[in-house]
Amino acid sequence: MKTRSMYKAERTSLNRLPDPVLETILCLLPTKEAVRTSILSREWRYKWTHIPKLRFELRDTTSELTSDIETAMNAMDMYDVYRVLLLHRGPIHELTLYFDHYWEHYEAFECDQIILHLLRNHTLNKLTLFGLYETEDIWYKLPASVFALHHLTDLHLCTFDIDHPSIFNGFGSLQKLVLSYVKISTKTLLHLLSNCPSLNTLDLHIDDYEHVDNCTINELLKCLPLIEHLTISGDVSQWLVLDSVPQELPTLIHLKYLCLNQYCISGDYGSAFLLALIKCSPNLEHAHLEMEYLLEFSVVKDKYSDVWLAHLNTLDLCFCSSSLEIEFVKFMLARSPKLKKVSILTVVDRKQDAKMVKTLLRAPRASRGVKICTWK
Repeated sequence: MKTRSMYKAERTSLNRLPDPVLETILCLLPTKEAVRTSILSREWRYKWTHIPKLRFELRDTTSELTSDIETAMNAMDMYDVYRVLLLHRGPIHELTLYFDHYWEHYEAFECDQIILHLLRNHTLNKLTLFGLYETEDIWYKLPASVFALHHLTDLHLCTFDIDHPSIFNGFGSLQKLVLSYVKISTKTLLHLLSNCPSLNTLDLHIDDYEHVDNCTINELLKCLPLIEHLTISGDVSQWLVLDSVPQELPTLIHLKYLCLNQYCISGDYGSAFLLALIKCSPNLEHAHLEMEYLLEFSVVKDKYSDVWLAHLNTLDLCFCSSSLEIEFVKFMLARSPKLKKVSILTVVDRKQDAKMVKTLLRAPRASRGVKICTWK
């Protein structure tokens, strides 16, 4: 058994850690656990009050207790959040809030109070709000106070009904925007994007189509002049007009990473949508494309014969290995002189995998150091 002197020696060694190291350790803990470190010693009592990152997992205390003890221990109610914010002494730069059936009781008012407190006393740079991710047909109304956080550089919203107030003047410093399973009109979306002049990363998944009006691919890309990382998920044909995709789109000169899931690259206009995006991204370095459905690639490929990707070095694909999709890979290999790795996820048997690889290896440039990997 450890003696009192041994415990004292351990506490002393912990206390000797540099403050930046202690801060990093505390920031990696859930906020409730970081607060509990105040019982370790007199020196640790107020260290948590200076950490710049806070993460709260809010749980309705009137609901049934979870069988997951660890989750229950980390969960907090709104009273706990208020106490932490009032006792906190240092600046707060990052805030993450997870809601688990909590909004049904407190709604947006409680969240507004938290954000308004941060607005008055701190310069918040990163905000993450997670709703009921696994619950269908439920969207939380996004608090209007979020749009007053003009110093935000990162904003991540999940399962929210988004509508900006009339006095919204934009996020001048916002660089990264993630909208996961949100309900938002394309009018609001375009207004939001056009008022984020520094935006370089966009991850977009619109999940409610009944209340979405259409916009064109041109309108969307014109709002993203500085975009470097673009991810589009969900069935965009429900809200993004694809039947008149022009060959010439606004050039995304800064785009380096493009990710499209299978619902984006499907249907009658999936091929045109894909090739139009590729053509307007001359500096693309990494493309992740999911093509699990048959495409009419051969019908439109001749219109995009002038595509040239001088900087593409990594290509990730998911498809059924049809002859048309193999033609697409050959098309990309022939137009990507710096391509070094092609990763292919297939849903066919290994014999077909081997046949597909042999076909691809006969494509132009495949014999010039391109590594082709197939996965099941």
